[in-house]
Amino acid sequence: SVPLLQAARKRNSLNLIELSEAELEEQFVRGDGPGGQATNKTNNCVVLKHIPSGIVVKCHQTRSAEKNRKIAREILQEKVDLFYKGEDSDVFKEKKASEKQKQEKKRRAKENLERKKLFKEMQQLDKE
Repeated sequence: SVPLLQAARKRNSLNLIELSEAELEEQFVRGDGPGGQATNKTNNCVVLKHIPSGIVVKCHQTRSAEKNRKIAREILQEKVDLFYKGEDSDVFKEKKASEKQKQEKKRRAKENLERKKLFKEMQQLDKE
């Protein structure tokens, strides 16, 4: 099973719970990681908290505070949707479907590898 909050960040979900600005607490902090002076001197990392559920999202994907605000809200909306709907959430269903596709692709690759091995063995037997 997929940990629920790790399934967030899938963009094609349409049936998400709407968030109101009154439920959100927003802060701008200094980001961390690579970037040198650009990171160390600017407060463009967004920390967004959904007060009713207590879910916190920290976003520092771009240098723009506005873009980070938008991305943080998208991530938070998906996490809140997962929190309240659980396995009924579109985000969760999408993640499950993508995992299933990935497993199927691995299975097919493994089968092809086995076929190639058998083919090579047959060629070796024919040469002898």
